[in-house]
Amino acid sequence: MAMTINKLEIENVKRIKAVKVEPSATGLTIIGGNNNQGKTSVLDSIAWALGGNKYRPSKATREGSMVPPTLKITMSNGLIVERKGKNASLKVIDPNGQKGGQQLLDSFVEELAINLPKFMDGTPKEKADVLLEIIGVGPQLAELEIKEKELYNQRHAIGVIADQKEKFAKEMTYYSDAPKELVSISELIQKQQTILAKNGENAQKRQNVATIQQNHDFKKSEVERLEQQLQQAKSQLEQLTNDLAIAQTDAMDLHDESTAEIEASIADIDEINRKVRANFDKDKAEEDAKQQREQYTELTAQIEDVRKAKRDLLTNADLPLEGLSVDDGKLLYLGQEWDNISGSQQLMVATAIVRKLKPDCGFVLIDKLEQMDNITLEQFGQWLEQEGLQAIATRVSTGEECAILIEDGYSVVNEAHTQPAAQPSTWKF
Repeated sequence: MAMTINKLEIENVKRIKAVKVEPSATGLTIIGGNNNQGKTSVLDSIAWALGGNKYRPSKATREGSMVPPTLKITMSNGLIVERKGKNASLKVIDPNGQKGGQQLLDSFVEELAINLPKFMDGTPKEKADVLLEIIGVGPQLAELEIKEKELYNQRHAIGVIADQKEKFAKEMTYYSDAPKELVSISELIQKQQTILAKNGENAQKRQNVATIQQNHDFKKSEVERLEQQLQQAKSQLEQLTNDLAIAQTDAMDLHDESTAEIEASIADIDEINRKVRANFDKDKAEEDAKQQREQYTELTAQIEDVRKAKRDLLTNADLPLEGLSVDDGKLLYLGQEWDNISGSQQLMVATAIVRKLKPDCGFVLIDKLEQMDNITLEQFGQWLEQEGLQAIATRVSTGEECAILIEDGYSVVNEAHTQPAAQPSTWKF
């Protein structure tokens, strides 16, 4: 069972003249009083007695006292801790009567229990490191956070590129009337040459008609003039007449094809191909943007997987308090960072963590508890009792919530102090 403080007796330490306190075994014991009466000196004395000379006040002896400080603390297991004499020598006696020293105290006294401000005032990372040390998942969580940050940075870079490519593609012109493929000028030229060759053949045939016609006319006049060669001329005439008829028939069926359309196409081909290339570029830009966006989506899924692994790691860990977690190297409670939770929540978190650090240490010292109202104090005390924890706290007050009052260095039992009825805590943060 965790050790708590059964009784403490202090004389001549700082502002204290003589103080005797028997705190509640569990729950909250408040030491009250006005300012400058010696309340904080009580907590400083406990820290010195149990934590060693590193907690010794710079001016330990009460001003004006000729008697050196005396400190005596009795623990719940019967262990007695004493510091007294000119050098405030330490004597530790365990329940079996065996002597021990500071090493014995250090084995069960958690440093943060007697120096809670060290945790409360730590950086977000220092608080997170303490929690991770407790639950033993620090290296795994650090590895997951590094992986998450790498994926996030990679996704961010891809997202920027995707946005740029999408913007670039949107600003590019697209020609809906342009063909899907580049037009080949060599095919058009070859087609043009074929038509020109055919037209050349037609021209040759037309020229052939004129030549035959000329020979026909010549032979006809020759027949008229040369009767003596009539028979020969008739024969030649008959042949030429047949040839002429054939030639004329062929010539009538000939039709020349125009190259104007091809010539216009050749003239326009550069403009057509410019549009086609522009469409190619726009299509490629849109495809590049799509690929970048798909990578962005894939990285988002990977980041969510890493974050889930982090949540699972902490969910399955033995946390000192439900609702605690670590994200991006910072301690969170109920999803909020330290500076966004109330002072009472901060105390509960700190107390739970201190208890988890050394389970054998069942107490914690809390100075300046003015931040809580009486209702919250009662609820905090009930929570401490449920957890089996003891808290010794100071508060500038002389109200009924204070079990002990410090007046001019002396402890006085507060007759107005009332113990709240035991009931389940409904403390909600």
